[in-house]
Amino acid sequence: MGKVKDEQLFTLLRDFLLVYLPNQRKASSNTVKAYRTTLNQFLKYTAEQKNISVLSVTSGMVTYEMVNSYLDWLSAEKNAAPATRNNRLAAIRAFISYAAACRPEYISIASGLAAIGIQKNDRFAKVDYMSEEAVKTLLAEPDTRTEIGVRDQFLMIFLYDTGARIQEVLDVKICDIKVDRTPTVTLHGKGKKTRIVPLMKDTVKHLQNYMKVFHPGETWMSSEWLFYVERKGIRNAMCDDTARLRIQKYAASAREKCPDVPLNVHPHLWRHTRAMHLYQHGMDLTLISQWLGHKQLETTLIYAHADTEAKRKAITEAMASDPFLEAEPVNYTVSDEEILKRLYGL
Repeated sequence: MGKVKDEQLFTLLRDFLLVYLPNQRKASSNTVKAYRTTLNQFLKYTAEQKNISVLSVTSGMVTYEMVNSYLDWLSAEKNAAPATRNNRLAAIRAFISYAAACRPEYISIASGLAAIGIQKNDRFAKVDYMSEEAVKTLLAEPDTRTEIGVRDQFLMIFLYDTGARIQEVLDVKICDIKVDRTPTVTLHGKGKKTRIVPLMKDTVKHLQNYMKVFHPGETWMSSEWLFYVERKGIRNAMCDDTARLRIQKYAASAREKCPDVPLNVHPHLWRHTRAMHLYQHGMDLTLISQWLGHKQLETTLIYAHADTEAKRKAITEAMASDPFLEAEPVNYTVSDEEILKRLYGL
């Protein structure tokens, strides 16, 4: 292992991620993970631009120009949306602000980064989602004669039915699921908030089949991860990169059969797609907002409360049959993209 050139920088990074965020800010593990991912990516980008190793990066390289270049690279090369770009900038600023509070020499760096502007969202940007025919085709791709095929198909079904963020799905443990009269799953969302969403009848059937294959003998009180990978006999929660790569694999083959399958199928697209389908089938936007776990919906919508059974009935009425079982191709027209865009957090 090489020698760290700027030991102070990496010590501050360690303390920021391991002490300050979890202990003082009380940040969730997912928030800490997001900050770590951003800072690692930025350090790697800086090292590549300077043609040096990551361990040779110094605080003097964290400049207005370098951060701006990194953000431009995200937009151009990674197709990052404005919200993603702004989140990355916020993470870097948060670390530098922490460093400046600990070490006065970082104050000038923080001042420079403050001049970087926030990128505004296009208010009329297109909301990406899949048609019902695309969903049907994609869910038919995994070979369910194999264990991996069973897992991958159920992962996509679970993403679609719950409308959950990928990290919320990967954080689900068996004990978070209830399969009694009203089947539900408890999702652990942003800011340590939880919400309970209903599971549809057909999803429960797929769940029970998945459990027989991947969790034989487990009870519903088990604290095992619902989706896991096993290495050397040790089970760990599946990571989002694994989920993304598996979904992209099936999307590539599904696209050959159905041109409606988008070029870029990512885990979050399932969330957009489910919410859009429910909206287009007449489900109330306020219920969709609650179901997605958003705090508020915008000016014309009021706060509303619906218990789990009411949500289940609303979803059932909105979609009598789920696309992954019986869907027919439908052409849709979105009447209010402004509200929908904000609903999805774009």
